[in-house]
Amino acid sequence: MDRVTIVLQDAPYGNEKAWNALRLSEALLTEGVSVRIFLYGDSVSIGKKGQKPPEGFYNIGEMLEKLIKKGVEVRSCLTCTRARGFTQADYIDGLTIGKTLDLARWVKEEGKVMVF
Repeated sequence: MDRVTIVLQDAPYGNEKAWNALRLSEALLTEGVSVRIFLYGDSVSIGKKGQKPPEGFYNIGEMLEKLIKKGVEVRSCLTCTRARGFTQADYIDGLTIGKTLDLARWVKEEGKVMVF
């Protein structure tokens, strides 16, 4: 099976990078591609529980949660997570705090990486 690693770096709201990356992830799954997502920088807040975007806006946390339930592995950079004061308890179920070494292994295993 094909596999793609998607690296996110921006906050969940303010631009549409995270939204587009998660939409692409969903499309890849429907095409039979396995997806893994690594969160860096401000994107570590994408998986935070209890997001309340303005009415009519997409909810990035809910989108990510649905992807996790479909088997997408999601890791949040440990250093970036700590720098923003988050802990594992702040995250939706299924999101794991990981390390850059995890991402390095994913890249080495598959080599197909997209950065948003």
